[in-house]
Amino acid sequence: MWAKEALGAIADLLFVPVVVGLIGVVIWTMVAVGLFLRSFAGRARGRRPARDRYRAAIDAALTGNAHDDELAAEEVVARAESDAARSLNSVRFAIRVGPSLGRMGTLIPMATALSGLARGDLQVLASNMVIAFSSTVVGLAVGVVAYLVAMVREGWARADLDAVRFHAERALRREEA
Repeated sequence: MWAKEALGAIADLLFVPVVVGLIGVVIWTMVAVGLFLRSFAGRARGRRPARDRYRAAIDAALTGNAHDDELAAEEVVARAESDAARSLNSVRFAIRVGPSLGRMGTLIPMATALSGLARGDLQVLASNMVIAFSSTVVGLAVGVVAYLVAMVREGWARADLDAVRFHAERALRREEA
């Protein structure tokens, strides 16, 4: 009996942080979509700042010493890969956290709803079920939107990294000649 009450109390304590977290992830996702649309518009105009920044870094790192140049180019390419992965991790975070918080926001009020049903209090049942299902929908929506953004951004990152690698090879061959 005490275990049920203890777990119920913990779940009740978690409800407000879960809802706040879910709202935070929704806001973060809206910001991420805005940044994505800005990047999309820039790429449509031919702007690819990450690719250009790493190309310039490769050109600046070349000294004329073949061995040093190869290491410097590899370092810039590795930094580009690391930065791309870090950038994508923020979107991947929302892919996992949004639905998880939505599920938690579903299950916590379900306990109160079922308790209201057992007492015959349909008002408590109805209000908690609305919260529960709304949390599910919001969490899943965050996950879907974040997944779509991540999928496109991963393609962009691959294309930019390929361009940076190709530029490094071309620059190294130019230095050898």
